[in-house]
Amino acid sequence: MVTMAVTENKAHPRKVKRVLSRCIPLALLAAGVALLARPAWALDWRFEPSLGGTATYTDNANQSNVSPEDAMIFTVRPGFSLRSEGSRRIQANLNYGLSGVARYGEDQSTDLKHNLGALGKAELIEDFLFVDGTASVSQELISLTGSPADANTNDSNRATVGTYSLSPYIQKRLGTFANAQARYTSGGAIFENDAASNSNVNAFTAGLTNGSRFKNLSCGINYSLRKANNSTTADTTFERVSASAGYALTRKFRVFGTVGQDWNDYLSTSGTDGSSWSVGGGWSPTRRTSVEASFGKRYFGNTYSLSASHRTRISRWTASYSENVSDITQQFLEQSSRVFWVCNTGEAVRDTQDVTNPDAASCVGPYSSGELTQLVLNSTPGVTIADLVAANLLDISIANGVYVIKSFTAGVSWDIGRLGFGLSARDTRRLYQALDDAQDHVQSLTGSVNYRLSPRTSAYSSLSLTRTNIDALLSGGTAREDDLLSLNLGLSHRFSEKLNGALTLRHTQRDSNDANSDYDENSLTASVNKRF
Repeated sequence: MVTMAVTENKAHPRKVKRVLSRCIPLALLAAGVALLARPAWALDWRFEPSLGGTATYTDNANQSNVSPEDAMIFTVRPGFSLRSEGSRRIQANLNYGLSGVARYGEDQSTDLKHNLGALGKAELIEDFLFVDGTASVSQELISLTGSPADANTNDSNRATVGTYSLSPYIQKRLGTFANAQARYTSGGAIFENDAASNSNVNAFTAGLTNGSRFKNLSCGINYSLRKANNSTTADTTFERVSASAGYALTRKFRVFGTVGQDWNDYLSTSGTDGSSWSVGGGWSPTRRTSVEASFGKRYFGNTYSLSASHRTRISRWTASYSENVSDITQQFLEQSSRVFWVCNTGEAVRDTQDVTNPDAASCVGPYSSGELTQLVLNSTPGVTIADLVAANLLDISIANGVYVIKSFTAGVSWDIGRLGFGLSARDTRRLYQALDDAQDHVQSLTGSVNYRLSPRTSAYSSLSLTRTNIDALLSGGTAREDDLLSLNLGLSHRFSEKLNGALTLRHTQRDSNDANSDYDENSLTASVNKRF
């Protein structure tokens, strides 16, 4: 039987070393993929060390109503970033941080936490042969029913997770008639303390799409095969072929559709194979507004998708909905390949999939998904919880087995002079295929207000409410329903171009149908971060 992994996260140095021994060399490969390039290519490297520190007082370090404990928690985080510059054909970026944590209270302890995000891309043969590489190390949530605190505060519900991938591919333009691509990917995930099944993944994708000759008509055919060898659960295979076509009825409106077939092999109480179809339309009345939606059917049921955005001079509106079959390794691999920039104009956090700065005058980065989350934890100016919601980067609890994931996010932000507002919503369901669609369901609503007191000082606040529902098969015999309220108030100050600090007051409260899981916590955190 496939169940969610809910285990206590105690220190296992050998398993942490196993995570690092695989991921760090692959990170260096991802960042140094340029070594495969010819010496004639001009390439510079930018090395930027950093040092951060936090001091936190909490009146409930273990997030418990049975035996709450006061604690002082000190963290020192040396790190560095390494980024390639000066070459269009080679892009590489590596962010690494080592967190040393000391806790003083009834439970005195020390820890070392590694965080890594690396991405490398190279064009080895012009307009033909390419290679991508990624690697990550982070501390991820084990169970939705345990402590939601970050690993520095309480690591009892966190496990170190490493992911890695190396992906050579060919891409060829066949005149103006068509574009072809074929890609092979080798990757996987390693979970500390067997929080989930370690996985080695081999995947192949190929596709053929129309070229520029076809102005109003678009069409393509795609094939994908993904095989995962898992250490403690059954191996899985996903195979799919699909054909798509679209037509621009006007300059503002287009229609499209797909047909396909799945041949899969994984543990499930229902079918794993079948045909699929979808139809939809897209509407883009202006450069600032776009809407795309579709509906259809796959072997696991009816499917829907939505992607919408609208921008004005002072606001930005977004909404998205998607459904797919996935597992925890695939989710973490997709997350580790994303690249973010923090900008002080327009869209605060940009998801570019590129390590080239989109606007050197106003954007700082690049950051991996884990690094972006760390910026929020450190109350870094310019990044809020609402940005994580919009990027769909809030905590994903570790789980075993294949599931259908249905995810909706929506957000709106306003920037009116010195005052900024944000409101975002998230709704995510995972239906586990080996457990007759037993599901965990997370819904959240977050509001934030930021006010620039001066060019260097800002006040910020956020209020979020998260509701979690977990079926009995996943929670160990009794269905769980939790409501988590979190309030943050703080001040941030930029002392110089590369030195900033923050002071944050947090209140967290959880109400649960399991009385032993209720708790209240108040904490005060002072943080400082320096880039050199």
